[in-house]
Amino acid sequence: MSDRSLSRVDRGLYALFSRHADTEGHERDRRRYRSAGLATSFDVYIARVYGLAWVLALLTALGTFAGTVLVPSSAVSAVLSFLGNGLPVLNRLSLPSIPRLYPAFVLAALLAALVRWLVVRGGGFYLGRVAAVRREEIERTLPGAVRYLRVLASGDNDQRDMLGRVADQEAYGATAGSFRTALNKAALTGSLDEGLSMVARETPSRDLLSPFLLKFREHAAQGTDALESYLKMEGRLLSQRQARVHERTSGYLELLAELFVVLLVFPALAVLILTVASALAPGLSAPVVTPFGTVTTRALLVYGAVGFVLAVGVGAALAVASLRPTDHSVPTYDRPASLGALLVSTPSNPASAAVTLLPVGLAVGSVLWWLGAPPVNVLLLSYAAYGLPVGAIAVRRARRDDAKDREIRDFVHAVSGHVSLGRPFPEAVRRVAREVDLGALQSDVEDLAFNLRLTTGPEGASDVRASALDRFVERVGTPLASQTVGLVVGALAAGSDTEEVFETLETEIGRLYHERKELRSRLLVYVAVGWTTALLVVGIVVAVNASVLDGFAQLSTVADASTGMALDPSAVDPARDRWRFYLVAQATVLACGWFAGTASRGRYEALLHSGALVVLTYVIFAGLGVV
Repeated sequence: MSDRSLSRVDRGLYALFSRHADTEGHERDRRRYRSAGLATSFDVYIARVYGLAWVLALLTALGTFAGTVLVPSSAVSAVLSFLGNGLPVLNRLSLPSIPRLYPAFVLAALLAALVRWLVVRGGGFYLGRVAAVRREEIERTLPGAVRYLRVLASGDNDQRDMLGRVADQEAYGATAGSFRTALNKAALTGSLDEGLSMVARETPSRDLLSPFLLKFREHAAQGTDALESYLKMEGRLLSQRQARVHERTSGYLELLAELFVVLLVFPALAVLILTVASALAPGLSAPVVTPFGTVTTRALLVYGAVGFVLAVGVGAALAVASLRPTDHSVPTYDRPASLGALLVSTPSNPASAAVTLLPVGLAVGSVLWWLGAPPVNVLLLSYAAYGLPVGAIAVRRARRDDAKDREIRDFVHAVSGHVSLGRPFPEAVRRVAREVDLGALQSDVEDLAFNLRLTTGPEGASDVRASALDRFVERVGTPLASQTVGLVVGALAAGSDTEEVFETLETEIGRLYHERKELRSRLLVYVAVGWTTALLVVGIVVAVNASVLDGFAQLSTVADASTGMALDPSAVDPARDRWRFYLVAQATVLACGWFAGTASRGRYEALLHSGALVVLTYVIFAGLGVV
């Protein structure tokens, strides 16, 4: 590696620590690095990891040494006495008094060594995680790439050109990147077979991509018919494997939903039990000193339950997002760069609304603060005022996209019918735009028909058909369009038979749409789980507030005549405990809303569900006079 390509810090780290890269202890990390596909060299990466490890180790040593020296003598004596009495050998010996500096130095050295070891091991773990993410992405996108290669094989005999067309498609993600790497290595070595072999050795997808590349090379050498037959069979096998993976993912989601219900209902029930038991257990009212002031043990447990519930909600939402099949993931919306475009796109773009509607939430919070609302309600209601419109815009956009996806199936089916009759593709599109009512997709199809009649593409593009289809996919703006229609461009440019292209496209779009519908139906179950859990907890808390707290408060003031003992009269304070129950309920409905919205259509709809549940809970408790 040239020293000029490194920064001064990297050159220094490389000189100090690059020797570690050649040791046997990092042989496994080297294999992970080849699978991770990082831009930096392995020697530089290891040098950076060791540099970070030594910096953190030194900071830990200095902080530990200074902290140990500054700790009060009584605390140090107590710790040393505990260790001296507890360790098996030392508790039998009479140890002399040891100056504080010695144990401080030993403790600092031990913790520094531990931190250095953890950072070095963490560097290898990071490589493993990057490789695992790449493997999952390859396994997700490989089936579609293989089906696309089969279409290309019907009209293109050049292997480099076929792989290059797949590599140019963003819809194929890591698989396209692997093909691009193979082509780059082939350009360096002068042999495509060598490039495919090198990628097959280094890819993290040892079970799928590696054997596919080797078999692709083998069948390509046997001729076009053998390659096309192999790609057809491999595409079918990969699709079946992908279906099995989706079934396993559904099982994980069911388990997650059951665990979610248990983890959210348990804290609410625990808080109710603690409130009732506090009159019988005076220890729960004992004061506890915290950095935020002195609170009782019961209050600390209640606020801990609130934090636990919110953490469960965040974790469950992230888990749902990660378990959702990535080839059916929610669309990502790009936010315009200019302020004018940002404002104009707000009614139809959730990413724009997430920015432009922030002042609405702040304005509502300011009004509530001015009216003297409690800080918790200020935060909750301003969050709802922001989240509800953003979520509503996201749902509106999603429904429009769903309508376009429904119509795009009919569009492809109609075009395929005209193409099978021998009509040229532009003529088929014009007839469909004129004869078929495509609803939400009508204006996009009419625009496509117009662009196909042009003699030159935008900005002088030579391929009018390709530029028109690209613009059509951009206007439609749904993942289904980019996964299907957008791939027609490369197939037609490769000289593939138009009728075969649209037959394959018709099958592909039908399969994808059916899978999306089925996934949507399954995920609606988890939306129902989130709302049912939220309403269940709110109902339990409301029932306890209405019928238990007042009666138990009266009971706590009654003396037991037989024992002469009385329950703690201050243990149950209805007003205070109702407010704490309200906090637990709001935390629970927030967590349920995040879970339900993320399961439905992603983070923007999570704002809608959580905001709606927050407002509903506030109305119920305000109507009961709790807030």
